[in-house]
Amino acid sequence: MLDNKVYIVGAGPGDPELITVKGLRILQEADVVIYTDSLVSEELIAQAGKHAMIVKSAGMDLVQIVDLMVTHVQAGQSVARVHTGDPAVYGAILEQMALLQQLGIGYEMIPGVSSVFAAAAALGAELTVPDLTQTVILTRVGGRTPMPPREDLRSLAEHHCTMAFYLSATLAKTIVDELLLAGWDKETPVAVVQKATWPEQKIIRTSLTGLIRSMGDQHISSHAMILAGWALDPQLLHTTEHRSKLYDKTFTHRYRKGVADV
Repeated sequence: MLDNKVYIVGAGPGDPELITVKGLRILQEADVVIYTDSLVSEELIAQAGKHAMIVKSAGMDLVQIVDLMVTHVQAGQSVARVHTGDPAVYGAILEQMALLQQLGIGYEMIPGVSSVFAAAAALGAELTVPDLTQTVILTRVGGRTPMPPREDLRSLAEHHCTMAFYLSATLAKTIVDELLLAGWDKETPVAVVQKATWPEQKIIRTSLTGLIRSMGDQHISSHAMILAGWALDPQLLHTTEHRSKLYDKTFTHRYRKGVADV
């Protein structure tokens, strides 16, 4: 039985099977389910308990959402606040938690599968490739929400690692321009996954300079993850370079003794 508090649940990227076991249990047991109906699968929400009150939040503002959660918790009920992906990444949950804390309402975060990892899975890509890149930058292009001064895109791009762009589908030109100014090769592999794991998922593989045209040809301007960097190169599957040493027979670790080459 759930406690009388708010459970902030990551629903995953779209596929209703990509919620965690714990997240699904909370969804099924909660007295009230409040979900972002513009982004969370209706098929997933249909798995809520028959006893639950279901509330769509796309048309509600912060105060309305928090007031609703508070009202039900104070009435002795459990509330599942269901967010797309993982709520810790661009989930707009800080302001909700701050108000809940001010009002003395308990809450708990349940992680989910972020769209960046769903996109990588759809592409069959490893984002951290030995001797190529061991770093992934998760970011967005500044728009109505500006970027902090030390996080301008060109500065981040100077690391030349794998970059994942959330909420930036309409700003692809800025991505291309800033990465080129940061010294990126014009032929750097780029991939776009729109609505990762949804039935209508679209995948584009292109180069940095081909990104804008490719997205225009596919009419992609929303709900898309843009990934850039040489880890996205499909040719990596057809070479023996850039392989991890983890499973090499000469590589020793706590659980396996290495075998010397003969």
